Amino acid sequence: MAWSGCGPSCNAPWPPRYRYWDLAFALMGTAAFLVDLGADAWVAASYLKAGDYHWGGLVLGLLALSSLVTQFFSCAWYWSDPPDLMEALPARRTLLVLHILQLGYLYRCFYVLKVGFRVCRTKADKDIAYAVFLSHDISFLRLFETFLESAPQLVLGLYIILCTKKAEIFQVLGICTSFLCIAWALLDYHQTLRSFLREKHKLGRRSSTIYFLWNFLLVCPRILCLALFAVVFPSYVSLHFLAVWSAMFLWVTLQGTDFMERTALEWPYRAVVAVILYFCWFNVAEGKTCYRSAIYYTFLLVDSAILAVSWLWNTVPLNYDSHLAAHALYAALPCYVAGILLRSVYYKCLHPTLQAAVPVTGDEMDNGDLAGKDMPAFRQLVVQGHGDQEAIRGYVNRRAYGLAQSFFAGTSKVAQHQGNGTLGDSCL
Repeated sequence: MAWSGCGPSCNAPWPPRYRYWDLAFALMGTAAFLVDLGADAWVAASYLKAGDYHWGGLVLGLLALSSLVTQFFSCAWYWSDPPDLMEALPARRTLLVLHILQLGYLYRCFYVLKVGFRVCRTKADKDIAYAVFLSHDISFLRLFETFLESAPQLVLGLYIILCTKKAEIFQVLGICTSFLCIAWALLDYHQTLRSFLREKHKLGRRSSTIYFLWNFLLVCPRILCLALFAVVFPSYVSLHFLAVWSAMFLWVTLQGTDFMERTALEWPYRAVVAVILYFCWFNVAEGKTCYRSAIYYTFLLVDSAILAVSWLWNTVPLNYDSHLAAHALYAALPCYVAGILLRSVYYKCLHPTLQAAVPVTGDEMDNGDLAGKDMPAFRQLVVQGHGDQEAIRGYVNRRAYGLAQSFFAGTSKVAQHQGNGTLGDSCL
């Protein structure tokens, strides 16, 4: 389908906005990535220096795996970008070398900061759309890197502390930076999806706080249960991961994702999503997902309970150190329940079910014909100016838009019946 221009009749919040707050957000995200990278290097070097080569090797292995996957997707997205967006970038050969040297993601971060500084100075509409476009890709890459490296390292760090019954400074720093990266990735992802909503439903403090809290309260018990299980059954952790990952990969495949521009690249994406689902919920399919999320959280609760009971069964009677871990485990259940309750509050009261902002004609929106249509890899946006204003041209990130449609399920139909500016009660 060829997407047409978006005139005043479509009531979409375009051209997009890029403010100093967005620039600060990008700067803090880049700083968090560099701090986490430095902490990982310190942790690995400390283990290797102490003669714990297997632990140091695991830290470096997780770091290398997450970097390779992140560079792979970054390079693939550069290759699928429209030619207009590649004009200001180095030659493809240079980009390829950067990604081979594992510097592609970092180059993206610094390039967005460069474009963001220019946007804040000039306020050029085309540059604004370009900065937003680039920020969306970085948000997804950060999410991938976090759950491929920070979340597993958090499990590993807790496992080592539980085994050795002591916590070194570098271990505490590694755990803190992992928590920071998980928190930042979740918040940044939420902001990216909300950027497709009308201005009055953009990221707010209350909704952001609730969204972050329920994700954090659900992720923490999961990580604790995995670490405790690893203490008593270290040889079975990899088998557990493969079993759950395989189930999640099959589940994602059956939902029929359409994130990547090429069908062959959809399989690596599904594999990464399955890793994310090993730790927390990640919606990849359009439509209301009450039943899917209920099945997922029930499965995760049962699986985590089995892991926790396995640890308790094999550590009775409890010594002093085990008592501390047991108290943390007992606190995990109310933590999980609180996360579910906050999630319900978010989707009942704070989650918009409005028509996402897309460059379509008024007729297409009135006909409710938006959902389910095939989209090109990238949609060029043309907003006609009024009076002496020139037309605004830019690109909308198809990947970010697709996940926004999935996240704000039911937007196409619900918004039309409820009217603009209302909140629905969709369950995701």
